[in-house]
Amino acid sequence: MSKTIPPAPQAPVAAGARIGHVHLKVANIDRALDFYVGVLGFGVKQRYGEQAAFIAAGDYHHHIGLNTWESEGGSPPPRGTTGLFHLAIVYPERADLADALKRVRKAGYELEGASDHGVSQALYLRDPDGNGVELYWDRPQADWPHNDDGTLAMITERLDLDALLGEAA
Repeated sequence: MSKTIPPAPQAPVAAGARIGHVHLKVANIDRALDFYVGVLGFGVKQRYGEQAAFIAAGDYHHHIGLNTWESEGGSPPPRGTTGLFHLAIVYPERADLADALKRVRKAGYELEGASDHGVSQALYLRDPDGNGVELYWDRPQADWPHNDDGTLAMITERLDLDALLGEAA
């Protein structure tokens, strides 16, 4: 199979563009809230009965939307299908990522992976609906590894979880 080079954009996206919120289809709102609010610590900003909830960190309107509009009582999509690989939650400090690891372990969730990518350190797991969740901390941009030509030199190495936990408050 030959690989094609994607076309160059007509004009680059604005440098300040960012990904906003993610909205997940879940089977049960209360079960999803137990994970995202009870374990990870997000706050409920608005709830629409038993069908939807909007949650956030701090005073933002919402970072994550959860709904059962098309998925109440449903099951995760089978492997080998397209869709969301994972949502990623960035923590402002490494100690905050350590706290997230502590919360996840205390709640009995298993990690699927834990990696140091050079630019970031990340924990990977599944929420109760089987959605992939990445919890990560970005290193300061000045510390990101680069190749000789100036491009990023991202890596995937094992993250020392014991050292990370040592930073939890």
